[in-house]
Amino acid sequence: MGPFDRPSRPWRRIAAAIGPGLVVMLADTEAGSVIAAAQSGARWGYRLMALQFLLVPVLYATQELALRLGVTTGQGLGELIRARLGRAWALLATGVLLLSCLGALLTQMSGLAGIGQVFGIAPWVTIAVIVPAIFLMVATGSYRAVERVALMLGAAELAFVVVAWRSHPDAGQMLAQVAQQPLADHEYLYLLAANLGTCLMPWAVFYQQAAVVDKGTKPADLRLARIDTLLGALACQTITAAIVAAAASTLGAHTGGASLDSVPQVAAAFSGALGPVIGNVVFAVGLSGGALLATIVVCLTAAWTLGEAVGFRQSLEQHPFEAPWFYGSFGAILLAGGALVASGVDLIRLTLAAGVANAVLMPVVLLLLWRLARVAPPPPHRLRGAPAALLALLFALAAALGTYAAVQGVRP
Repeated sequence: MGPFDRPSRPWRRIAAAIGPGLVVMLADTEAGSVIAAAQSGARWGYRLMALQFLLVPVLYATQELALRLGVTTGQGLGELIRARLGRAWALLATGVLLLSCLGALLTQMSGLAGIGQVFGIAPWVTIAVIVPAIFLMVATGSYRAVERVALMLGAAELAFVVVAWRSHPDAGQMLAQVAQQPLADHEYLYLLAANLGTCLMPWAVFYQQAAVVDKGTKPADLRLARIDTLLGALACQTITAAIVAAAASTLGAHTGGASLDSVPQVAAAFSGALGPVIGNVVFAVGLSGGALLATIVVCLTAAWTLGEAVGFRQSLEQHPFEAPWFYGSFGAILLAGGALVASGVDLIRLTLAAGVANAVLMPVVLLLLWRLARVAPPPPHRLRGAPAALLALLFALAAALGTYAAVQGVRP
């Protein structure tokens, strides 16, 4: 052992544990979350702002179970479901994941295309540049290299906190509107379901479990990894709440409570806080950072889980020629999403519909997570006793709220 080995050990442990939680949570604040939060603020002011913070415990608990399962079993969620619960449950979970990934991928790429439109660039040109760039970045780096790039992209989302600060929200109006919850209004319930669905997303659960396995996080690093996940959950929901606040202060004033129709419309209204040029640039940086990060995460999640479902355990640590299934799946998913978006998609409606779909799909993933956490980890790490009962209640309330809001929200 060299003289410098011992002092470096704590930093190596921190590096081994920190990353997946922050990455997936920043990816969670993606184009879908931005649009749903902006629509919420423009249409309903500050009323849906408190929901963002109420979701922090549910978001953390969900991702912590995925983290715990990955670290203690060394298996991704799809692989673990197949091994413990059988092929039928694995196929169901894979189907839920792919539906979630498809909606998320279309949303991210539509958001990126919309940012291009803000600056006069045709959607197909934006997609033609983004798709090969993302594939080359992922194909030429290890998990750690991809994680570093992802964290830099995610950091751009802090631009929304700047926008919220400069929009000068009215504290008195905020408190008054948070106390007003129009739960009998179908449109409000639809947006509530969309916000819940863009917070608790199946692909985020699958990603975090696969990421800690791919990175090689060990049970000894579990405490640090939990801190990583908690910080990510707080950052995710703080950024989303900031978007609601900024939208209520600026978009509401511009639109008079009307719904938004396009990304350029959102950008134009946000520029009211920072001016037309700086406002567009800051909005573009924030939205594109989250959307690019989420695109990478969604495609990696789908590729990892498809590989697990068919029995091919391949990862970012392998060369593309050594893992053709993994990189082929990643490229095919990325290309398919790009082609659909280049053909023209209504971003706002697609985003809200994808969020509502996630709210309906998420109970399946919550049930599987809770069940696996009871039996799959070694005994010291199993979910049992009062924590298991409390978590079951928390998940049941979140699932019931999301399902009720989605069903009521789509009613005419």
